[in-house]
Amino acid sequence: MACIVDKVPISDGQFRLAVFGAGALLVVGITAVRFCGGVSLPPKPAAPTPASAGGVSSSGVHSSTSSPTVYQDFLAKDAAVAGVHAPTIEDMQKKLVTRVDEGRHVLDTGHRALAIAGLELTVVRDRGLLELDIANATGADIAYLVQTAPVPNISSCGSAPALPLNVMVLRKGERARRVECQYRDGMSIVATRVETVELPPLSVFYVANVPPTLVGIEDRIARAHRGPTTNEPCSTIVSQAVRSGLERGEIGWRDLVDFYARHRCQTYQFPASYRAFTADGQRDLPVVSSGM
Repeated sequence: MACIVDKVPISDGQFRLAVFGAGALLVVGITAVRFCGGVSLPPKPAAPTPASAGGVSSSGVHSSTSSPTVYQDFLAKDAAVAGVHAPTIEDMQKKLVTRVDEGRHVLDTGHRALAIAGLELTVVRDRGLLELDIANATGADIAYLVQTAPVPNISSCGSAPALPLNVMVLRKGERARRVECQYRDGMSIVATRVETVELPPLSVFYVANVPPTLVGIEDRIARAHRGPTTNEPCSTIVSQAVRSGLERGEIGWRDLVDFYARHRCQTYQFPASYRAFTADGQRDLPVVSSGM
């Protein structure tokens, strides 16, 4: 049975009014969804924590430098730069062979070479200068210390022309010549302390990069130092704690060299409590100060 629908006539004005009304309702609906709807945005990411940012401590040093994994990575990278075999942490924990002589030895141009603590020392007069010839007689690469005082010890000794040399390291069979003072008749040199420390290959690279003032070498000698050229030089600043320890004799040259033979000076600072190893594996590496 067919459904019959009555037709209701609508005027043009009524039709236009209906269209405008429907459009207005549509605009209101869209606006409500756009500005008043319940659509939520993803939560804002949390600010990075110190751990996710690389572990930077209050001292500005990455806390990760105390990690053995990071330390081993430094050993590998530095060994590649130095052109030597990369040691293990166990290799770096071995006790270093040392020699020391604390006797008082007078040297002048009339004496033969003095063999002492693995070195041969000879005084030479050259170009109006009193010079000390230092030869490595150990059969190994070494760090070395020769503490001397010219006699008479005149103030102008510190201004004598310096001969460039590596004040920190002598290679196997190597010799170096350093200026002690401007020469005067009757002048001699007194050696008061001589020390040597045998170094494995990467330790030679590490110690050679250390500024002499960091291990307590006096300015009269340190000013002649010429170490390897590097794009990452070490700081020359000595902490007050280390300076005081050196002055009181609580920290020695050997302690400082022992530390820097095991740690890159660009990253690690000498802790005032550190002392040279007296046995293999005596402590874990790296050794970091409490502020790192």
